[in-house]
Amino acid sequence: MSFWRVVLSIFFPPLAVYDQGCGSLLVVFILTLCGWVPGVIAALVILNNPNRF
Repeated sequence: MSFWRVVLSIFFPPLAVYDQGCGSLLVVFILTLCGWVPGVIAALVILNNPNRF
């Protein structure tokens, strides 16, 4: 996970996970609409997942 991905996930979480797949993008987008903090947490969890392809 690069420094710029972390910064991007803090300021605009859905944009940080755009290349992780449509499902991840949709989940992070909905969580960001519910509140900024859940979106940031979900984006950081998805970016820190060691099992991604």
